[in-house]
Order: sequence, then C-alpha cells, then structure tokens
Amino acid sequence: MQALLKFSRAVDALNAFIGKYIIWLILGSTLISAINAIVRKAFNVSSNAYLEVQWYLFAAAFLVAAGYTLLNQEHVKIDVVLHRLPKRAQIWVDIFGFVFFLTPMCGAVLLFGTPFFLQGFHSGEMSQNAGGLVRWPVYLMMPLGFGLLLLQGWSELIKRIAYLKGLIEDPTQKRSEKSAEEELAEEIAKLAEAKGKV
Repeated sequence: MQALLKFSRAVDALNAFIGKYIIWLILGSTLISAINAIVRKAFNVSSNAYLEVQWYLFAAAFLVAAGYTLLNQEHVKIDVVLHRLPKRAQIWVDIFGFVFFLTPMCGAVLLFGTPFFLQGFHSGEMSQNAGGLVRWPVYLMMPLGFGLLLLQGWSELIKRIAYLKGLIEDPTQKRSEKSAEEELAEEIAKLAEAKGKV
C-alpha cells in the first residue's frame, strides 16, 4: 500500500504543478480575444487564427486542468443523499464512482481520442476556416486531459482505500489553503492599506 500511496502523491504533485500554471492559458485566451476585438474595431482587420488560438487555449485549460479540479474536489457533486450517510459509506460511494464510472469513461475517451489525435497529427489536418490553424494541438488535449483525470481518479481511489484501512486521514476534507481569489483579495487589501498609510 505504501508504494500505491507514493504513486498517489506523485500524481497529486503532477496535477498540482499543472494546475498552478494552466490558469495562465485563460489569461492568454482573454488577452488574445481583447486584442482581436480592438484590432478588428480600430483597423477593420481580423483573422480566424486569433479566434481559433483562443479556443485552443480555453480547451487546453479546461481539459488539462480536469485532474487538478478533481484533486481539489471542485467538480460539481449533486449531493442530496450522500452527505447524510456515514463517512465510511461516503467513501465507498466515491470508490464505486471511481471504479465504475470515472475509469471506464476516461478509458473510452483515451481509446477513441488517441487515434483521433494521431490521425490529425500525421495528416497535418488544418482548419477549414480561412487563415485557420493546424488541428492536432487541440486534438492532443483530449487524451492528455483525460489521461491526467484518470491518473488523478486512481490517486483518489488509492487515498480512499488507504483511509478505510486507517493509513491516512480523511482525503475528502478540503485543504485549508486559500484560493487564488482569496489570495488576490488579501493582496489588494494590503496594497490599499499601504496606500492609506502614505
């Protein structure tokens, strides 16, 4: 079990690292969108490449961060009954979900998405839009994103089993770390306070 927990920690570290930096793709997408709108209005010039690259960046952020989202337990859960169950029953429901839903679903996307990406990569498929981009980078996001999600699902499965065996603390407890929004709000408050003292 210790080897599996070591694997789990490595997967957690990988997705935490990716999640820390993937957020910048949202900023990139937003800036490209803003610059494209300004150039289009000011100079009546535009390109489909600008639209497509912002879609690519958004798709990458959404898909590649899925594992990070699961790590931080931020996926939407419709929890009408689950929270009323004892903790061990909740853990068993999670285990069932990871084994019978998440793993097969990710496996299916990998099974069909990887050949789809490889075909686009080898053919050099291009967008049909004028000035569009090559398609394989966005196709790559499917197997990459679902591969990371599958790894994180297995990591969560390992942690739940370890919890049931009494080897670790409750893995479903959210960390007390501050969110990026909370850190930003604190930083703004500190700056405002510093300006007030000047």
